[in-house]
Amino acid sequence: MLLDTPSLYFRAFYGVPESLTAPDGTPVNAVRGLLDFTARLVTDHRPTHLVACLDADWRPAFRVAAFPQYKAHRVAEDGREQVPAGLLAQIPVIEQVLDAFGIACCGVPGYEADDVIGTLCARARMPVDVVTGDRDLLQLVDDTRGVRLLYTARGVGRHEVIDDAELIRRYGVPGRAYADFALLRGDPSDGLPGVPGVGEKTAASLLSRYGSLEGLLAALDDPASGLGPNLRRKLEAARPYLDTVSPVVRVARDAPVPADLDARLPREPRHPERLAELAERWALSGPVNRLAKALAAG
Repeated sequence: MLLDTPSLYFRAFYGVPESLTAPDGTPVNAVRGLLDFTARLVTDHRPTHLVACLDADWRPAFRVAAFPQYKAHRVAEDGREQVPAGLLAQIPVIEQVLDAFGIACCGVPGYEADDVIGTLCARARMPVDVVTGDRDLLQLVDDTRGVRLLYTARGVGRHEVIDDAELIRRYGVPGRAYADFALLRGDPSDGLPGVPGVGEKTAASLLSRYGSLEGLLAALDDPASGLGPNLRRKLEAARPYLDTVSPVVRVARDAPVPADLDARLPREPRHPERLAELAERWALSGPVNRLAKALAAG
């Protein structure tokens, strides 16, 4: 089980009352929510391995170089990501608590959590559940390799299991074509405009016909490919975008994730005394106990 940790702690921050605070008044709603989310997921799905994947870089240079507008709408005046102060203070606490439990945490300089997840999926020799509320990671779905998404857009307690059949039902494309589909359609959350005049149905139809973005661009270069003149004009006008932005939407499968990452599910806390100290300092006894119970039963 691979956790898109930023996706989950953002959801917890906005979904759990900020009135939940530590004795010093620091909000701990995101910490509490993430721990309870993790306990619920472990209880429901019983993974043998668990990794909390982190953003070491929320806006990697290689993506900005390909497309300067990438996530530009989320850049604060100081150049960092716009993150509420109440959440920002909780991120170190989240990492400390997970480490005390012995849950593997992994972030790689220059890469997003998505890229850590993509790389671990590529390396996996077992079925993988990716937990996220981010549609970008739908591109990792692969029935042949046993990779599916536990999609939390409607809440962790009501997460949806997404496999290739479900993707085809929803969007008309399997996981292997989803990145190309998103590139054509656009994704406002990442500042990707898509191809003007090409919506979901047209994007799915093009990929169904030509197989991939590479196949579509080859058809664009072939006057006898059967592309209608109106659609051909739209794609030609968007050719610079299509040629350069592909690295932005594709999750890396080769990020330098440590090969010795110990992802085995910890049955008991690695640092029990440290965990007890953190639970007392941050008023986390309830969620810490619930996650400890879930891990022990896992």
